[in-house]
Amino acid sequence: MGVEEPRCRQFAQPEARGGATIRVEVWPRRRPGAGRGGGGAGQRGAAGTGLPSCGGREERREEGKKGGGRGVGGSRSAGLCAPTLHCSAFCPPPGHAPPAALAPQSPRRPQESSQSRLRRMGVPSPTPLSSLLLLLLILGTRCYARQVHVPRGPLYRVAGTAVSISCNVSDYEGPAQQDFEWFMYRPEAPATSLGIVSTKDSQFSYAVFGPRVASGDLQVQRLKGDSVVLKIARLQAQDSGFYECYTPSTDTQYLGNYSAKVELRVLPDELQVSAAPPGPRGRQAATSPSRLTVHEGQELALGCLAQTKTKKHTHLSVSFGRAIPEAPVGRATLQEVVGLRSDMAVEAGAPYAERLASGELRLSKEGTDRYRMVVGGAQAGDSGTYHCTAAEWIQDPDGSWVQVAEKRAVLAHVDVQTLSSQLAVTVGPGERRIGPGEPLELLCNVSGALPPPGRHAAYSVGWEMAPAGAPGPGRLVAQLDTEGIGSLGPGYEDRHIAMEKVASRTYRLRLEAARPADAGTYRCLAKAYVRGSGTRLREAASARSRPLPVHVREEGVVLEAVAWLAGGTVYRGETASLLCNISVRGGPPGLRLAASWWVERPEEGELSSGPAQLVGGVGQDGVAELGVRPGGGPVSVELVGPRSHRLRLHGLGPEDEGIYHCAPSAWVQHADYSWYQAGSARSGPVTVYPYTHAVDTLFVPLLVGTGVALVTGASVLATITCCFMKRMRKR
Repeated sequence: MGVEEPRCRQFAQPEARGGATIRVEVWPRRRPGAGRGGGGAGQRGAAGTGLPSCGGREERREEGKKGGGRGVGGSRSAGLCAPTLHCSAFCPPPGHAPPAALAPQSPRRPQESSQSRLRRMGVPSPTPLSSLLLLLLILGTRCYARQVHVPRGPLYRVAGTAVSISCNVSDYEGPAQQDFEWFMYRPEAPATSLGIVSTKDSQFSYAVFGPRVASGDLQVQRLKGDSVVLKIARLQAQDSGFYECYTPSTDTQYLGNYSAKVELRVLPDELQVSAAPPGPRGRQAATSPSRLTVHEGQELALGCLAQTKTKKHTHLSVSFGRAIPEAPVGRATLQEVVGLRSDMAVEAGAPYAERLASGELRLSKEGTDRYRMVVGGAQAGDSGTYHCTAAEWIQDPDGSWVQVAEKRAVLAHVDVQTLSSQLAVTVGPGERRIGPGEPLELLCNVSGALPPPGRHAAYSVGWEMAPAGAPGPGRLVAQLDTEGIGSLGPGYEDRHIAMEKVASRTYRLRLEAARPADAGTYRCLAKAYVRGSGTRLREAASARSRPLPVHVREEGVVLEAVAWLAGGTVYRGETASLLCNISVRGGPPGLRLAASWWVERPEEGELSSGPAQLVGGVGQDGVAELGVRPGGGPVSVELVGPRSHRLRLHGLGPEDEGIYHCAPSAWVQHADYSWYQAGSARSGPVTVYPYTHAVDTLFVPLLVGTGVALVTGASVLATITCCFMKRMRKR
């Protein structure tokens, strides 16, 4: 058996109350070549270190490849092959099995107490004092012990899905890139290890896993030099069991643990996802539940049924997504609309976050397995194929939630018809020719596949008129807004005009008494609005009708005006009288005349380029209207005859100088008591220049002479006084 050396082992053992105790065992170390034959652990522990072989791993691997497994799974703790005294610290991660010396995972090395080993090898039992000294020596010495880490188990996953099990090694010696070997222990044969895959040997896999490794269903992926991941692309029911990650030793001393196990339990796939039939509130009752057509602005509602019968405690997350029409469905093309997370939080995709915050997008759970998404105010960008994706989540022992299953179902192919593509406007009854004073009626019809006005859509209709030959749509005559309230455009406030809705989509414009100025081109303008969040309306479309010509006959009124200054010459301070005689030819009975006086002020000898100023006038109803007199004095306007008007400027001053003219107009009153101008004219210019009186000119030389005399006398008097004062000072 040879000379044996004592060996120490230190490891932590959890107490019943969660603490830890340190136990030190001392047993003789066998010299190289004295190990037990057939043990797999010793060979794995010494691989790559230059230490003597303690077992025959290659023989057992060949047997496993042929027969499908190894005979007995051995412990991968430190062996008894190193020739020097050292300590081994075993610190398993929380939740993992204790080291092989405390709780053996394999019957490869039978349990034997340290006392019995010492007694068998002839080594005396350690005394309390020697044990204490050895413990102090161990605690004062820095020990390196290899540690292999895998996730805490058991891990629950669903058949048909993928799983990744990580493994990393720490506190090792040797190269930075370590090798890893994965083994499996099935529940029906817990002592038999089956080689799965290795980072070092491509022929490592046992026969039961060979085809899956070759196809890529089973593979090991290196993350770093000391970290790998075992990936199973599609779990099968027989994949349940313990998975062991083993790292061949590269240490100069055989310390620590070289493998770790984690349990994987494969659950049956119990997740079910399908489209929910339309509820009683479903507005999209189409010919097929899988194809829906909604109008822009309407509400889009889709339902999804998602449930699971897994016996373990799991959570479901449900997400509604949209893919553009005719696009393949995948994570890259499926855009999330809104989803219910596993923690019951509702979140929307980035393009829909604002609509969710405003309440336009909603997601609710109805019952135990029904989920309902409502998109208010559908837009053109909402068209596409909608899917419901349900995912099942389970909590791992480390507290994290992991998705274990996912399924997707097509809900509907949604087509959102925009209002701009459907809105159309026509007018009637055609070109109109009427006389002045006659009523004018025009009809506007709004057509197209449009939703009725109400909760989701609203419409406004108006009429525009442009004079013949004028560019552009013209000015607004009248309109009905989205609330059905009518209003008149600028310049039509004093007219008798009615705008009304005579049918579901027919609107009528009526002018009680047309005027020649009403002649022109008419168009009907319709606007469609959709209701967004709350009560806010958004204009979605607008359309104009073709032009409708309207002709109104002229009254045939011809006016002429002659104006002059009474007396011919006026002086300052006097009253200037300007007369205007008007002549009329044609026109209907009851024609009334109005006249106004205007002035253009000279600036530095020239007439002002600005508009003329109204001085005063008399309207067709006989009411006088006063403007602004340049001199600021009193003004009077009066009718001195049936067709004769007079303007008087009292107390004429220099500021009243200017060019005056008379502007008569003819007015006709219709049966609706509205007035319209049937004709107008302008007289010739009348110059008003206030002259100065002759007596006033005589005072000019007198005033000049008096001023000169006073200045001369003052100068002479000042000179005499100055000389006299000088002489007096000399005396």
